[in-house]
Amino acid sequence: MITEVKTKVYAGRLKDRASLLRSSSGGAFVALSDCFLDNGDAVVCAVYNYEDHATEFQLIENREERDKSIGSKYMQSKPGKIYKIAEDWLINHPEKRLLFVGMGCQADGFRKFAEMKGFRERVWIVDIICHGSPSPRLWKEYAESAEKKYGKITYLTFKDKRNGWKAPAAYVTAGGQEHLIKDYVKVFYNQCALRLSCYECPYATTERKTDMTIGDFWHIEETIPDFYDEKGNSIFLIHTDRGEQLFETVKVKLEYRLSDTKQCWQ
Repeated sequence: MITEVKTKVYAGRLKDRASLLRSSSGGAFVALSDCFLDNGDAVVCAVYNYEDHATEFQLIENREERDKSIGSKYMQSKPGKIYKIAEDWLINHPEKRLLFVGMGCQADGFRKFAEMKGFRERVWIVDIICHGSPSPRLWKEYAESAEKKYGKITYLTFKDKRNGWKAPAAYVTAGGQEHLIKDYVKVFYNQCALRLSCYECPYATTERKTDMTIGDFWHIEETIPDFYDEKGNSIFLIHTDRGEQLFETVKVKLEYRLSDTKQCWQ
């Protein structure tokens, strides 16, 4: 039985500096997914498809596949048939566990599906703090336009931390060179192209029905200045007893600090 608890808040980041630098914030996703992949379990998460210029949910079973999913994606992810794929995987691997990581609406949808199908006890559900979701078509048209100018896009990042976590760079690599994508990012952050439903999101709250919520711990330099790291900081919101158990398992890989909802402005 899964029991909801009063939400606990932690600030944290990976001890492994190389993995921290590759992550968009403090490496929470890497720490959590390692916990499952290293034990032969599976992870469902969003991966960018460079052929279709779309972000799609995939079920992954090793670190090499997981590494392709690291990083923020500023577009809506396509679930496709991932719920059914996850269910079939659990049926075929009765002794294994599954981690699902997605936006609040996607994660709660999977939670309800898991409860309906009777496998909620075997999945851990983590949602990501979301800015809002623009149409996938907007990014696809932008990417295709960029390819006409520069050549085939072979790499994409919306939050490269070469200038630090607080000043991320967004660019694509195309034609062997880096090209900034500031105009798309400006549209995203100015909330010019978000789904109408995002403005009335029921998941924009600290109280959620997933096991855990992760994201950037913005303004940590002001609220917990002695714990701030310029290379990235994550927030962990723990919602269930199983979320607590999961955090207890992964915290050996983290530098972490107990916090509260007053300190996390996010």
